[in-house]
Amino acid sequence: MKAMILAAGRGERMRPLTDHTPKPLLEVGGQALIEYHLQALSRAGINEVIINHAWLGEQIVTHLGDGKRYGVSIQYSHESPIALETAGGIIQVLPLLGKDPFVVINGDIWCDYPVAQLLKEPEGLAHLVLVDNPEHNPEGDFALDNSQVTENGPTKFTFSGIGLYRPELFAGLEAGARPLAPLLRQAMQQGRVTGEYYQGRWFDIGTPERLQELDTCLKIK
Repeated sequence: MKAMILAAGRGERMRPLTDHTPKPLLEVGGQALIEYHLQALSRAGINEVIINHAWLGEQIVTHLGDGKRYGVSIQYSHESPIALETAGGIIQVLPLLGKDPFVVINGDIWCDYPVAQLLKEPEGLAHLVLVDNPEHNPEGDFALDNSQVTENGPTKFTFSGIGLYRPELFAGLEAGARPLAPLLRQAMQQGRVTGEYYQGRWFDIGTPERLQELDTCLKIK
């Protein structure tokens, strides 16, 4: 199985930190955010990784190199002049990801989710990891009915940014900037998105304050 780490975002809300450093390279607990993902993928036995980048992306390439020191092999996808959003970034690298299901992780989160749990064939087109709603997303994103993910329900959770996808979810779509959420909602309406609720630690690094909170948590771990 292969994996993709989404690392092309500009990180506007993280400014001025991201004026000179791409968001995935911001450090917490003594290392860059994206390095935690590479280590988690390696532990799960996933050693072929594609990373997309745009803003200050050359720093990501220089910092991570070929990935050998993390136990993985990295290929890069440069998005220019602007980032292609989540689905657009995935569509651009579909030839590299191949015909089998693949893992996608947002580069600007931190989570202790055991990625090895995703090493399976999804029942539908996608399998999402959902977590408790943080303060900045109190209404949540999607509901979970047993193992089926739906748009609405009595209890909604937040999408963690960790998922397993079949390439068929993106089949026939033209290249270019495109968000992922509409594709997932369409698949949900067809009953083709499954999910799981994870109760472990998860951080969405959307502000400097959240970055500092995570840094503190990791240092006192």
